[in-house]
Amino acid sequence: MARLTWQKSSFSGGGEGNCVELATAATSEHIHLRESDRPNEVATTTPHALAGLLKVLKSGLTERR
Repeated sequence: MARLTWQKSSFSGGGEGNCVELATAATSEHIHLRESDRPNEVATTTPHALAGLLKVLKSGLTERR
């Protein structure tokens, strides 16, 4: 895998650990996700699939309120 530059989610807490991080590679149309406390475990998806997941997650949060 190409060297990736990871960015923490704006919803992640302050200190170390418990942070979701995202990265993209210039030569790929995929998004890579990982937990900051498990940097060697990386999930790879497409922007379309990630957008679908986020939509479902956000709708679930809205329905619980």
